[in-house]
Amino acid sequence: MLEVLYILAITVEAMSGAIAAGRKQMDPFDILIIATVTAFGGGTLRDLVLDNHPLVWIAHPEYLVVTTVAVVVVIIIRPWIRYLSEAFLVLDAIGLVTFSIIGAQKTLELGHNYLIASIMAVFTGAFGGVLRDILCNQVPLVFRKELYASISFIAAWIFFILCMTPLSMTACILITLITGFVARMLAITMNIELPILNFDQKKPKK
Repeated sequence: MLEVLYILAITVEAMSGAIAAGRKQMDPFDILIIATVTAFGGGTLRDLVLDNHPLVWIAHPEYLVVTTVAVVVVIIIRPWIRYLSEAFLVLDAIGLVTFSIIGAQKTLELGHNYLIASIMAVFTGAFGGVLRDILCNQVPLVFRKELYASISFIAAWIFFILCMTPLSMTACILITLITGFVARMLAITMNIELPILNFDQKKPKK
């Protein structure tokens, strides 16, 4: 199940990276670079922090073929991309939650506790998108108003709790994936956000 999820995650994240790069009018090679960084950035950071080697895309170079195919698909359908304005956010939401689950499970398998696993879920889920947005000269989604990294963190704990029940691993993964995705979509459509702290000491103008 996790293998299928991983292929799904790198595919949708590569597509989201390709779409973001294409909107910046980059050439095909630059689009491929950003798509690849988006797909593997979070997992690479997680494995470097946890000293887990080899990195997944080095151990399994065939995954690079998956991201390349995803980029080719985006390039082929580029005339219709402008009609799919919500596609970017949907793909990113799927990738965010999927990578969060994978990051949490992988960290637990390496023998770390739930707290570390939840933090690594955020790293895995959000960091690829952060790199994508920085390379595309945009404010990363994680730093915008709607819930983003917090969705990743919450999804990880939902996954942990479900794993303590009699439910099968597949059921735990699917429920977490659906719940996290719906939460992210609601955060976008309803502009749900955490309280904003203002450190500006200037008095408001009367």
